[in-house]
Amino acid sequence: MTETPAATTPGPDGRPRCRWCAGVAEFFPYHDREWGFPVADDRRLFEKLCLESFQSGLSWRTILAKRENFRAAFAHFEIDAVARFTAADVARLLQDRGIVRHRGKIEAVINNAARAQELVRQAGSLAAHVWRFEPPPGSLPPPQTATTSAAAIALSKDLKKRGWAFVGPTTVHAFLQAMGLINDHVEGCAIRAEAAAARAAFTPPG
Repeated sequence: MTETPAATTPGPDGRPRCRWCAGVAEFFPYHDREWGFPVADDRRLFEKLCLESFQSGLSWRTILAKRENFRAAFAHFEIDAVARFTAADVARLLQDRGIVRHRGKIEAVINNAARAQELVRQAGSLAAHVWRFEPPPGSLPPPQTATTSAAAIALSKDLKKRGWAFVGPTTVHAFLQAMGLINDHVEGCAIRAEAAAARAAFTPPG
């Protein structure tokens, strides 16, 4: 969800939104209710990391349109359930026209579920580990001017060392934006202040 230059577009209610919402109508509810709001739920965090890995080389519109199909195919991204997937599940998923049928990415989700289990045992939760990488205030460039960040690079390296796959810095940066660790709503976007207020009221886990 990165664009240059940063700008706004009128939303359905006439208030300004980040310009990327203008792509398709379904972006507006995602932008207004999810993108940039802090998340502490392990299932949602794992789901987003997985969906961002599937987006690599594709558009978020494609993934968002298939999100419910992905949830049905991957046991709603319950970490323990996905970690139990077998070669038979990989074969099943490769025949599922409702998702992106990429063997490497499918196998990465299953691998990453097992790695997430390890993190939960070590840190108490996936959320507790991820939120350690929240960048300090004032350390980021202006919203939506960068495709990665120091925090994304650090978390990407950390996850790769732990055996995660398809978690490059650009993928992780998009994850940090979406899950509220970075408020990348542009100045002038009507939702930027709402996301900031949600973060102010949020207590990071761990």
